Amino acid sequence: MIGLSRINKQLVMLFADSVALVLILLASFSIRLGHWYFPGEDLLWVIFGAPVVAGIIFVRFGLYRAVIRYVGFKALWSIVQAVSLYALVWGVIGFMAAVDGIPRSVILINWVLSLLVIGGLRVVARWLLTREGNLKSSAQSGANCKKVLVYGAGDAGIQLVGALTHSSEYNPVGFVDDSKELQGSQIRGLDVYSIDAIEGVISKLKVDEVLIAMPSVSRTKRLDIINQLESYPVLVRLLPGIAELAEGKVSIGDLREVSIKDLLGRESVKANKDLLGMNITDKTVVVTGAGGSIGSELCRQIVFLKPKALILYEMSELALYTIEKELSNIGIHSLDVYPILGSVNNKTRLANVFKRFSVDTIYHAAAYKHVPMVEFNNTEGVDNNIFGTLSCAQVAIESGVKTFVLISTDKAVRPTNTMGATKRSAELVLQALADKQSDTKFTMVRFGNVLGSSGSVIPLFKQQIKAGGPVTVTDENMVRYFMTIPEAVELVIQAGAMGLGGDVFVLDMGKPVRIDDLAKKMIHLSGLEVKDESHPEGDIEIKYTGLRPGEKLYEELLIGDNVSDTDNPLIMRAEEDMLVWNDLEPILKGLSDAVNECDQNKLRELLIKLVPGFKPQCEISDVLYQK
Repeated sequence: MIGLSRINKQLVMLFADSVALVLILLASFSIRLGHWYFPGEDLLWVIFGAPVVAGIIFVRFGLYRAVIRYVGFKALWSIVQAVSLYALVWGVIGFMAAVDGIPRSVILINWVLSLLVIGGLRVVARWLLTREGNLKSSAQSGANCKKVLVYGAGDAGIQLVGALTHSSEYNPVGFVDDSKELQGSQIRGLDVYSIDAIEGVISKLKVDEVLIAMPSVSRTKRLDIINQLESYPVLVRLLPGIAELAEGKVSIGDLREVSIKDLLGRESVKANKDLLGMNITDKTVVVTGAGGSIGSELCRQIVFLKPKALILYEMSELALYTIEKELSNIGIHSLDVYPILGSVNNKTRLANVFKRFSVDTIYHAAAYKHVPMVEFNNTEGVDNNIFGTLSCAQVAIESGVKTFVLISTDKAVRPTNTMGATKRSAELVLQALADKQSDTKFTMVRFGNVLGSSGSVIPLFKQQIKAGGPVTVTDENMVRYFMTIPEAVELVIQAGAMGLGGDVFVLDMGKPVRIDDLAKKMIHLSGLEVKDESHPEGDIEIKYTGLRPGEKLYEELLIGDNVSDTDNPLIMRAEEDMLVWNDLEPILKGLSDAVNECDQNKLRELLIKLVPGFKPQCEISDVLYQK
């Protein structure tokens, strides 16, 4: 029966109930009369029609919706109610139809026997299914399948074990739960252990994986659990959050590996809906660099804030095609989305776009951001990040754009590389333009590393672990701030709405993460051991490659100490020094000449002059540089 489809199982139960009810009525009369009884013509249809009456009532009470192997108190109570109503209705029909009437005791006997048999059929069916599943599990235990502990003995965990029982890949061997009331008990035939006993359990039962089935738990609690499991040689997987589980149903396909997001452990702050829509709703919005990691997420969130139109401005044809295709599949037909190929250095192209669509808001995410790659291509980094920003800003002013938001970076603070220096220079450009005029409101938002962005260390580590290593870490002491892309973008949109002109906002990135610790956690949570001098028999080696050109061990978010709070606890307003336009303009002219002449020495000299605190970490590394 275990291999039957859901509808076939329901039909089998309906047939079994129908036969049972007829036999029960015959037995009820026989018990009352004291001899074997077969009805006459007046009662024949009443007895053999009983399954019709019962079927209508049983379906109404959901007796055939319940999954037999999960039958519990709620389902049994429904059986009591359904059978009681059936016995009453059948008794009334019988009294009305029978010529000589029906003994009242027959109705009572029928009720009692029906309760016992209808309820008993389901209990027996559950036992058979469980037994079949246990036999399968026993057979699997000797086969090549993974032994798993389920962390969480609540509804999600119980349902997950039910799904795993019939899997050829997993063999559940026990539960782990924090509840002292559950510890030491058995659920679905499996022991429930405490977290304190988990080390011995993993060793004794030879556990391969631990599955965390606590979808409603907070991020902080989930991080605590992950940290507890990190030291054990098991793969850790999770069920998604409760909002992602459809109708409480749990399947093996819902399991996923632990991500860096889980390791951050920070609770999200509820967004201010008024701020989210202030610069977007019913407005025409441009996103430059629309196909990049940040730009594409900006587009995804913007479309749901009901802009009048969204312009995707992107230099890469493939990236533009990809994000435009994705947005078209979302199905928001009332929104006009325009994909436009173009460089942010092409002022004529920008002016045509901004004036043609009467743009209200610009999110400027177009930038080269990979530190070593910009070091190898200094002139292009300066041209795109500084002068691309300048071109966009000047055309925005000329076109009457109301709001301009720059996506900046923590690498702009006391930079040690060209990329960071160019991003701080872009901030200085906008600060100067904000001071020079008031028609266009310029705002800058800084944040650290985002998870899953192009060039991010996380996908690289996953790929290296999958390949068997080694995992490459630049320096044992390197630390970085991390935030998820959706969270960062949501905060960017809110910060942009708070700006008054020339504001620099800083996002609270939480606690910095040691990259070395991150690499080790990812290895351990993959069920593998780090191979080092202490564990020469380990699985994955960590190789330290040294700092790359322009990299530094840690990043900062603030240049000075002047910072004030905003209405959002994750957004701070920084008071940063600036240059007035008359002082900035000649330096920009010199930088432009250096780019055109490919004069690397002059370029570096002017960047150091422009950006206080810029201390290059390496010699000039541009691939076209000639000493």
